[in-house]
Amino acid sequence: GGRLAEILTQNEIDSLLQALSSGAIDAESVKTEEKTKRIRSYDFRRPSKFAKEQIRTLVMIHENFSRLLTSSLSAYLRTMIQSEVASVDQLTYEEFTKSLQNPTVINILGLQPLEGSMVVEFAPNLAFAFIDRLLGGQGAYDGILRELTEIEQMVTRRIVMRMASSIKEAWNNVMDVEPDYQGMETNPLFTQVIPPTEMVILVTLDLKIAEISGLMNLCYPYILLEPVLNRLSSQYWFASSKKSFTPKDINTLKSRLQEAMIPVDVELGRTTISVRDMLNLAIGDVIKLDQNLKKPLVIKVGKEEKYYGYPGISQNKLAIQLYGAKIKGGEKDVK
Repeated sequence: GGRLAEILTQNEIDSLLQALSSGAIDAESVKTEEKTKRIRSYDFRRPSKFAKEQIRTLVMIHENFSRLLTSSLSAYLRTMIQSEVASVDQLTYEEFTKSLQNPTVINILGLQPLEGSMVVEFAPNLAFAFIDRLLGGQGAYDGILRELTEIEQMVTRRIVMRMASSIKEAWNNVMDVEPDYQGMETNPLFTQVIPPTEMVILVTLDLKIAEISGLMNLCYPYILLEPVLNRLSSQYWFASSKKSFTPKDINTLKSRLQEAMIPVDVELGRTTISVRDMLNLAIGDVIKLDQNLKKPLVIKVGKEEKYYGYPGISQNKLAIQLYGAKIKGGEKDVK
């Protein structure tokens, strides 16, 4: 009854009338068909335990988590990470595990003081891209599906604990949780940390690191979220999110800022030469710059000319020795 009625073409109307008059279909069966459509099927093996509003709040929490994850991982892996919430669904744990590839990377986390465990799962291609990036590579993946070695598992665990601090921060408005790492599994069939028929909230994020993209799943069982369900109303969420900054929040913000990557450039000098001279340049040629050796060079932070310094060599590498500040602060940019 709630759907918009489909508009029939004149041909369809004619053929329906013809079928009714010829007795091919009778009006009674059409009426009973209408009635049956109004009954919504309910599967008792998959009870709908989360209200729409609670799911909406979970979406908001995880959109926040996605933003936190982007900045935290980008700083940690020193490369641009993109993350966005692809979907938030409720289904049984068994349906979730059956949808996973084997092997995959399943991390089991506790969220103290909540009871039970949650699962953070991502495809091996993401795990290998994270590992490659942390070990000094570009974040590449050779395409070979295999289990993680012990060292790779240790590196992955460190990355997941980094993600866990973003989970903690995202849940801040609802509850103070303390994530702890409980273990890793690669075969979804062996990960029975949650009963197969238990309803879970599955949050799927789309992650991109360098050329690699893949899905990351956060799986929360009903038993874990049950104590905080009453806090998942948007009124509660907004009321708590308006609270003022505590000294702890300010410290978190400070440490965040200190991790931010900023470009620093030093210009050795400038000059103007003719196109003919430029085309004839060869190895060993000397170009005279207009920079006086006795005067300090300007050091830029981002686009701001911030410091002065003198060029030199430190441990066989080109270096710059700071001499003083060109402009203090940068307050003029703060609105």
